[in-house]
Amino acid sequence: MEAHLQSLIQSLLAWFALPSHGLTSVFVIALLGATLLPLASEPAVFLFVKASPELFWIAVVVATIGNTIGGGLSWWIGYGAEAAWERSTHHKPAEAHALAWLRRFGPRACLLGWLPLVGDPLCAVAGWLRLPFWPCLVYMGIGKFIRYTVMTQLLLWGWASL
Repeated sequence: MEAHLQSLIQSLLAWFALPSHGLTSVFVIALLGATLLPLASEPAVFLFVKASPELFWIAVVVATIGNTIGGGLSWWIGYGAEAAWERSTHHKPAEAHALAWLRRFGPRACLLGWLPLVGDPLCAVAGWLRLPFWPCLVYMGIGKFIRYTVMTQLLLWGWASL
């Protein structure tokens, strides 16, 4: 069983080319994972750290930077999309409620930018509402750093207990 898991890890590492491209791959995957593309960056970070455990903190920081820049791109997409939404004449009450919630919490709501399914759109909506870019980016970065640290540590702990 363990040989099969080792073989699976080796195959995944070769597929991602993480050992040969290293932190660049982690950065690019994390950046793309923070856009509205359906791409999870945690497996790439985990596989990199599994292959190079001594680079845990560097990988977490590189992934955080990439993912935060991706969140910033989503913010700018939302900023540009706001004009199109304003031209729409049909606004649903649920949309108005969600926008009011986000407006009330302001840039601090971007701490939740790490959440699956809602985090990336949340960053775009922050731009849509024209919340201040730099505070939003800082809060995104804090949330994403905590997520990468906890998720990678949990995955390593879970893997070690197999």
